[in-house]
Amino acid sequence: MQIGESAPAFSLPSTDGKTWSLDSFAGSKALVVVQMCNHCPYVVAYQDRLNDAARKYAARGVAFVGINSNDAEKYPSDSLEAMQTRVREAGIPFPYLHDESQATARALGAERTPELFVFDAERKLVYHGRLDDNHDNPDAVTQCYLCDALDAVLAGQAVPLAETPAVGCTVKWK
Repeated sequence: MQIGESAPAFSLPSTDGKTWSLDSFAGSKALVVVQMCNHCPYVVAYQDRLNDAARKYAARGVAFVGINSNDAEKYPSDSLEAMQTRVREAGIPFPYLHDESQATARALGAERTPELFVFDAERKLVYHGRLDDNHDNPDAVTQCYLCDALDAVLAGQAVPLAETPAVGCTVKWK
């Protein structure tokens, strides 16, 4: 996806037993779509920071959704059942959806886990990339790209840095 493009429509099953769609988040001031999975060490390293950001920005009207598009046949740890376990164990506070057909990942142009897509209130892409500048050590982070993007969107300003290279495992395609 290119900056300024509209979010792709989706309707996917979640670990909570519901089906969530793009319209499910219609009332939010911004939407953060996190392409993620269960087994990638980069996702695991970022999980607490993603959870914290989701909680912090929920109070400001921002919705988060995680989407796992990995091939669960080749990677059973990414099955919907394993995702349900991951939500409980990692305390994921946002819907975690299973993109079995991989259509949503393809529509997003996702390549990595984790890979973030931030959409404004009109669901136009305003930021794409990684969460911050240090996946290894949260204490060594000097720039939170996600926070900068969300703060700008919520203030009605342009995102200062609209794209960063996502760092992580590749999406496991069928």
